[in-house]
Amino acid sequence: MNDLHWIDATLSSARPQAVAALLRYFRDLDAAEEAFQEACLRALKNWPKNGPPRDPAAWLILVGRNAAIDAARRRGRQQPLPAEETLSDLDDAEADLAERLDNADYRDDILRLLFICCHPDLPDTQQIALALRIVCGLTVPQIARAFLVGEAAMEQRITRAKARVAKAGVPFETPGPIERAERLAAVAAMVYLLFNEGYSASGGEAPMRAPLCDEAIRLGRLLLRLFPTEPEIMGLTALMLLTHARAPARFGPDGAVVLLEDQDRGLWARPMLAEGLALIDKAVRHRQPGPYQIKAAIAALHARAKRAQDTDWAEIDLLYAMLEQLEPSPIVTLNRAVAVSKRRGPEAALAMIEPLEERLAGYFHFHGAKGAFLLQLGRKAEARIAFDKAIALANSPAEAAHIRLHLDKLASEGEVASALDRAGRS
Repeated sequence: MNDLHWIDATLSSARPQAVAALLRYFRDLDAAEEAFQEACLRALKNWPKNGPPRDPAAWLILVGRNAAIDAARRRGRQQPLPAEETLSDLDDAEADLAERLDNADYRDDILRLLFICCHPDLPDTQQIALALRIVCGLTVPQIARAFLVGEAAMEQRITRAKARVAKAGVPFETPGPIERAERLAAVAAMVYLLFNEGYSASGGEAPMRAPLCDEAIRLGRLLLRLFPTEPEIMGLTALMLLTHARAPARFGPDGAVVLLEDQDRGLWARPMLAEGLALIDKAVRHRQPGPYQIKAAIAALHARAKRAQDTDWAEIDLLYAMLEQLEPSPIVTLNRAVAVSKRRGPEAALAMIEPLEERLAGYFHFHGAKGAFLLQLGRKAEARIAFDKAIALANSPAEAAHIRLHLDKLASEGEVASALDRAGRS
């Protein structure tokens, strides 16, 4: 229990539930965040000694709420809460709160929080930044890097977003039908951001971050109940299900990344795949294509291929071409290049991504893909440079380790070639 890594992962996974519930209590974004941070500090103090509580989210909500109330009392020169030992003995109170976490009111908390972050008074960039900070718990530097802006500018953006929400007098209640419809696209984007925050975890963190994916899928299902005939919500939920179904095969026993084409497909979660495939088939029948449906259709083609070599790369290429029209992005083009490499070879793929170099100079996957294409073409020196750049930009140890395998292979081949050359001269 001395390794604090598990505590950090647990706190990150519990954050959306805890902050959303604390916001319902305090009806103030700053107060909810401060209460959660105080609860995290107490968790860092107590959990290494006592172990994790039965329900970490319930523990954090109760401790955060009580700590905030205690702070308000101290400011008013009233009685403080009991000693830390008493506060930490939460068995009965925690059990009561954990029961409340399972009821309908609590299950709506995170969705309510998402609708608040997506308030129409906020510009799109502020909505996304606020959701990444409040719901996903990303740090200001992390969000700043994602938006390619300075940390000070991002701090101001988030502060302004909070101020606008406060000034607008946003009711911290479940929004009505009109408000839900108006903000649906933004809320769907936030749900997908939440999913990606969990899915992008490295191998060692993956089991602890999986609850974020599970929570995003639960929210997708909840949105489906609110909008049962909306094909894009079907597509979003299908996309998350089909992607998360591959989680058991994404990492090896040592935490190393396992590429899609090398995964043991027998490990994929079949019930989740079946649900996702049924949803995307239902969505397609509406004949109203959208980005989430296209991404889900691509995931469905992977899911339906019994072996990697059975993948319909021609159809995937066509779907990415459609996605480029609906949602133009260098990332979409980069993904399409992978399909092109399978169909027309690495030279065609390399030609497709070369114009993206400037825009994706700070993107790990660009340099990893470029290195792989160059390696297939036998351009080993250039591949080594691309892989070196990828390692420098790796988001996790697992990503860096995966690229090092390529570099180790290049180094090994270089040693063999050098030895053969020396033998030829002797």
